[in-house]
Amino acid sequence: MSKELPMSLPINILYLFLALFATATSRIDEPSAYEELKRYDFPIGILPKGVKDYKLNAKTGEFSAYLNSTCSFKLENSYQLNYKPVIKGVISKGRLRKLSGVSVKVVLLWLNIVEVKRKGNNLEFSVGLTSANFPIENFEECPQCGCGLDCDNEGDNLVSSF
Repeated sequence: MSKELPMSLPINILYLFLALFATATSRIDEPSAYEELKRYDFPIGILPKGVKDYKLNAKTGEFSAYLNSTCSFKLENSYQLNYKPVIKGVISKGRLRKLSGVSVKVVLLWLNIVEVKRKGNNLEFSVGLTSANFPIENFEECPQCGCGLDCDNEGDNLVSSF
């Protein structure tokens, strides 16, 4: 004697499939962290490649960006940057403040970058008491962990992702 499945079982499975598909589709439709940066008038290259997820409170501007691991690289053979796995701050048009999770090595000291402001065609990076300006075109491309923007000569680069 065989048991017949209730008629509602296939319908319930269909509803479950549709609910999962709708959840996956809504996540796909969300802009990436890089697209959000552009919305706030920042170039995508202030974040390294590999941001796997982010959270943004559109009302307060509070955000968190998530990398798989710590990311470190050199730029222009002078500045060494370090991104922690979680980067946090408050974003508004042309301004990132209360930034945490990003540091730069200056001479022998690691300093936290606490604020970034867009000033025309420049970005001003602040480490608290002092700041430095850089042309915005330096940030049109996302650096890669380990080799920054010079990934063709990986053997020459001693800094890597942890």
